[in-house]
Amino acid sequence: MKTGTKLTGYGLALAVVFGGAWAIGAGVGPLQTEPPPMAAMAPDMPSTGMPGMEEHGGHEGGATDVLPGLASASNGYRLETPTTTLASGMTKQFTFRIVDDHGTAITKFALKHEKRLHLVLVRRDGAGFQHVHPTMAADGTWRIPLKLTAPGSYRLFTDFVPEGGEATVLGTELQVPGTFQPRPDGPEVTSTTVDGYRVTINGHLEAGKEAELTATITRGGHPVTDLQTYLGAYGHLVVLRATDLGYLHVHPQESTTAGPEVKFMTEVPTPGRYRLYLDFQHHGTVHTAQFTVDSSEEAHR
Repeated sequence: MKTGTKLTGYGLALAVVFGGAWAIGAGVGPLQTEPPPMAAMAPDMPSTGMPGMEEHGGHEGGATDVLPGLASASNGYRLETPTTTLASGMTKQFTFRIVDDHGTAITKFALKHEKRLHLVLVRRDGAGFQHVHPTMAADGTWRIPLKLTAPGSYRLFTDFVPEGGEATVLGTELQVPGTFQPRPDGPEVTSTTVDGYRVTINGHLEAGKEAELTATITRGGHPVTDLQTYLGAYGHLVVLRATDLGYLHVHPQESTTAGPEVKFMTEVPTPGRYRLYLDFQHHGTVHTAQFTVDSSEEAHR
């Protein structure tokens, strides 16, 4: 309403009603089941052209601050989920579809790294990471049993390449009701122990600059030199920007040795904190090591 315009009694009543509704909404706060504001503003993700992204969520072109996975629709495809709420501690059959602009389910996907679709799930504070691979029915419905053990808001990513289409990452929110206890956000973590393996990651992330990251895996103080390939590689690295969970899926450089080092080339677009999740396989079991790394801003200026 413009300044100076007089409110009639009817208009004043409406103002009171809507003002009260706004106050209630602001007090309760939204239950986010849609992408964050950045995703809503840019549903079609721009090209990134970052190393290591060519086959999983990668796009050709110049670098951009906007990472894949922030929107539920991109490149002419949309992620459809019948539910966005899961009970804590219970295994539930989760289903979803990838549809085109006309709502028709996509049923043909290119095979990349031995799978037609990668599903990545993580709570917004970085806890509860999962990298799994659902199965698709003939009608294009994907299914996988999911178990989320702690309440909170989770981000789900679907990472795929439609047959004849562009590599695409679509994301959505899943809510697990209950008392949320966030994981403390401490200092950088570049060395960790998982399932008896000591895993250290070396390298320096610098915004806007290609960087080499080297993961070194040991067990019992001895280097692991007989890693097994997992999805066609000795390691897979998921990089998530902590502020908005912008997504990178990075694959290692080719190597003739099966450890103890696995090298990755990647580029992050902005300074700040990133969470890294390294999958590797040894003696038939896949392990996931988690790291927290800060990117400097020198190259971003």
